[in-house]
Amino acid sequence: MNREEQGRKWSQLIAKSWADEGFKQKLLADPAATLKAEGVKVRAGLSVKALQNDDKVFYLVIPAKPTDLSDVDVDKAASSWCASTGASSEVCEL
Repeated sequence: MNREEQGRKWSQLIAKSWADEGFKQKLLADPAATLKAEGVKVRAGLSVKALQNDDKVFYLVIPAKPTDLSDVDVDKAASSWCASTGASSEVCEL
């Protein structure tokens, strides 16, 4: 699955969790099993945690730094974070 397909799949899963409270609760309670049931490959031994932002709490997830990127590439990726995550303006206007 390429990046575009992966992004589309994540968007579909988020939309499904917004539309279906039961699905959202399954995703929050057992994310790895729920993702697998939806056709997302989850590497064996990988722990998956699902959290939900709300109007009082915003979770900032810091991914592991890729080992194959230059510092310039990392800076570019970090600067585009708000646009790619859809984070609220309160979070991105630092």
